[in-house]
Amino acid sequence: MRFSFLCKIAIVIALVVLFDRLFPDSFSGARIGGFAGVWLMGLVLGRGDVRRNKRAWIALAVAALFTGSLFDDPGPLAWALFWCALSVAVLLPKVSGFDDAWHWGARLVIHAVGGIGKPFADLRRFGRSRQRKRANAGSVMAMLGLPLVGGALFVTLFAAANPLIAQTLAAIRLPSVWQILLWIFVAVCVWPSLRPHRSVMRLAARLPDPEPVLPGTSLPSVLIALALFNAIFAVQNALDIAFLWSGGALPAGMTQTEYVHRGAYPLIGTALIAGVMALAMLRPGSASAHHPWARRLVTLWVVQNLVLVASSILRTIDYIEASMLTAWRIAAFAWMALVALGLVLICWRILRGRSARWLINWNAFAAAVVLTVCSFVDLGALAASWNVRQQAPAAIDLCYIGQVGDGALLPLIALEHRRMDAVTRDRVRYARDLIFTDLSARQDSWTEWTPRGARRLARATAMLGPNPARPLAVDQPAWRNCDGSIEHPAPPAQP
Repeated sequence: MRFSFLCKIAIVIALVVLFDRLFPDSFSGARIGGFAGVWLMGLVLGRGDVRRNKRAWIALAVAALFTGSLFDDPGPLAWALFWCALSVAVLLPKVSGFDDAWHWGARLVIHAVGGIGKPFADLRRFGRSRQRKRANAGSVMAMLGLPLVGGALFVTLFAAANPLIAQTLAAIRLPSVWQILLWIFVAVCVWPSLRPHRSVMRLAARLPDPEPVLPGTSLPSVLIALALFNAIFAVQNALDIAFLWSGGALPAGMTQTEYVHRGAYPLIGTALIAGVMALAMLRPGSASAHHPWARRLVTLWVVQNLVLVASSILRTIDYIEASMLTAWRIAAFAWMALVALGLVLICWRILRGRSARWLINWNAFAAAVVLTVCSFVDLGALAASWNVRQQAPAAIDLCYIGQVGDGALLPLIALEHRRMDAVTRDRVRYARDLIFTDLSARQDSWTEWTPRGARRLARATAMLGPNPARPLAVDQPAWRNCDGSIEHPAPPAQP
């Protein structure tokens, strides 16, 4: 037991040293994927129960998948998914099997929170187990006191007499307080993966079943509520069909743009609330769950919610056509698709009598698939490519394109080859030159290098040729705005 504990301490120390060597300046670049891979190997070496658990190997394979994403192009989403997969592998040997995503979500939260104090608790427990040997430790210190003190004294005297020794000692630099705190932080993050807290399983097991409960859900109340909700939703959907889907004439004082641009996200929130209420009103075992009219009305209500989600998607599409596509709007489409799938699963669960665990597991699986895809796909690059293809060069928001980063480099080069006026071309060229220069500098540094960045730089270099055109030089005191336009200072006021 003591040998296993000491091996885990050695693994944590090795990971802390590796972190210190890999990230002397910032937490960026493909080295993040390298550190994640070494952490994964350290977990396999330090946890025999993980090595012997077949289910844990599946979670380890998923974590290795996200390690590849972190190496190719690291990001917060890929790191969060890697940590979740790693933590599932850590906790799987402690449970009999994968019960449901509800309890596993709680386990991951408790594991993250409870793991903060786990290293200190283990060190305190280890120190208590060594109390019986304090006398021996005291005798050892007494034995080493004379050699250590005498050696330090003679080294100090020789340093004063020999400049070579003095220079060698001066070259030894002790770590700063910030560096020590960073080491402690890394150790606190890594240690729970080798020794998870015992309370994780105990507290998660006390969670109630994930069945939403609403007061006043008697059969008459449910029937009246469903009839009323269907009528209210029918009015909203009828208005959307008349004015949003069909393009009918709006009342005086309201424009089509105002009608379209309002309500996309509130309607999605409405659909979510409606889904939870449908689950609560037709809980398994309740009188309303088996009543034919209650089942028909709730099915109609879910269908109306699907129309509501479709209207939200159409509103977002119209908004994009009026402005532009962004990475967050792509994420909004994915979120709306998940909400629509969740509503379908809710209806299926009610009609087929499925359990709440079944519903949560399928929703969690769908969300995991979408998030996994998003961790490998550069949504900003997709948005920039769409904007370049669909919009006129002069209408493209180059300020947003610049915020995308190197994902916008190839779309900007493609845009530069389109026909446009000289002023717009210079603005596009300026935005492209900024991103190309920044990407080239980062790929020349091992701390910032990534395989995806290297592929983009190679393709951009091939597209631009050996002598890429440069933007016009701007003399002081003029300057460039974020969209590449040239700004001149205001003339001095006349007396």
